[in-house]
Amino acid sequence: MRYVCDAPGGAAWFRLETEAEAEAESALMRHAVDKHFRRFEAAARESFRAPLGSPTFEQAIGLKDHIARTMPLFLTLRAGDGEGLATAMLPPGGRNQVNFRTIVVGPDNGDPYELHEAKIEALAQHFGLELPRETCFPYA
Repeated sequence: MRYVCDAPGGAAWFRLETEAEAEAESALMRHAVDKHFRRFEAAARESFRAPLGSPTFEQAIGLKDHIARTMPLFLTLRAGDGEGLATAMLPPGGRNQVNFRTIVVGPDNGDPYELHEAKIEALAQHFGLELPRETCFPYA
């Protein structure tokens, strides 16, 4: 996981960068973020095209950066003691995209806004996005 930004109350947002991290997040939070992570990572891999004329052994160079640029950002909100508080899926690069469904959920797909709205707002400010409950919490 990679640190993204601080949140009120000693919490912090981190980016999930590997399938193993997404699986651990799913187990901790009791939801299916790993399924979405795998689906978007596979699509990003599939869309990668090596530079024309590059030798076979060099064709995978740039794949990791391509995946990081093109797949959504998967983030976890952690308390100071490591407790999982919320999981978010933001558009690639953290920039608004037409037809992209931003999602923010708590443990068991619960509503994280009730207890952590200020922490979610810290993430929104970090990326310059709006993350209103009405559009980001899928069960609102």
